[in-house]
Amino acid sequence: MTAPRVRAVAVVGCCLALVLLGACGESPRAEPRAPRVATSAEEAGGMRALIAAAKGEGALNAIALPRDWANYGGLIDGFEKKYGIKVTVDDPQGSSQDEIDAIKKTGRRADAPDVIDVGDTFARSAARQNLLAPYRVAAFDAIPDNQKDPRARWANNYGGYISIGCDARRVDPCPRTFADLLKPQYKGKVSLDGDPTRSNTAFAGVYAASLANGGSFDDIEPGLDFFAELRKRGNFSPVESTSAAVESGRTPISIDWDYVNLDYADRFRGRGVDWQVAIPFDGSFAQYYALAVNKDAPHPAAARLWQEYLFSVEGQNLRLVGYARPVLMDVMAQDGTLDEAAAAKLPTVEGTPQFPTDAQLEKAKRTVARGWPKTVAPGSTSRSTP
Repeated sequence: MTAPRVRAVAVVGCCLALVLLGACGESPRAEPRAPRVATSAEEAGGMRALIAAAKGEGALNAIALPRDWANYGGLIDGFEKKYGIKVTVDDPQGSSQDEIDAIKKTGRRADAPDVIDVGDTFARSAARQNLLAPYRVAAFDAIPDNQKDPRARWANNYGGYISIGCDARRVDPCPRTFADLLKPQYKGKVSLDGDPTRSNTAFAGVYAASLANGGSFDDIEPGLDFFAELRKRGNFSPVESTSAAVESGRTPISIDWDYVNLDYADRFRGRGVDWQVAIPFDGSFAQYYALAVNKDAPHPAAARLWQEYLFSVEGQNLRLVGYARPVLMDVMAQDGTLDEAAAAKLPTVEGTPQFPTDAQLEKAKRTVARGWPKTVAPGSTSRSTP
């Protein structure tokens, strides 16, 4: 009788001791990690702890986020109102490459960007250069595998299709395809949104032109040839397409994302601009933009909370209000959280979008860097990117 009792007491005592250490079938509750090294809200102690830490920081440094780009105005206002954290945006018209350059230049300074929003080719480049902090938002598992880094250093948040915008009051008829852009009536009227060696928007425009002219995801050269021909015919304008240039009439035809052109149509209606938007069927090209946290972010908690907000239902629906397609759109449509009224306003596109592989994107980027005529590139870079 005595021995079994002693053994039973010993086992119970062992289990009590091990429970404190996390054994007996249960893992110990991990101590919260500092936000700067936390790879999820859970690691930071949960959302409440992350929110508290972010509010304590009180600020978020962003870069290259125009308020009229994919509804960043609404997103910034929503984030500030919800959490009381001031968002400062440096160089609102900067390009994707400008964002990466800013991280390198500022290092650990207090004015360094906390977060970036760049074309996914640029996100991959930043990850390879060890500039980004791994962070899994709560919705990470719902993001399609081809729209995120498996190590969670970046994840695509929203996207759209390359489109042709045109001021019908200055151009008649408006072009609807890449082939149309070569017509003589469009002399000096066709613009890109930036330099394709630095701007993801302009790079995508070259890719779309390639698909429209016998190219493929493996071969972007026909796109370079197209713009060379456009320049030779005098149709290409070196004036960078921005909202100011569109409103003033300096860029009456603009190759840009559909959500940018659709925003122009709304904003300038009744202000002397009749902006028409067409998604060219001969060069249908879709792409997403990636969000990431600077590994040396001066406000690491606010940076991570910003990611959570932009991937939340609220943030994704605010993208829709700006005509951008949220990366979680299909998931939200299935679970009933999608803003159906906003989704109904998106232009109809035939077929299912296809996306180039990482290797194809990198190859195309190198080809454009080698082959883009410097005399064709706009005089300044733009983020009406990233």
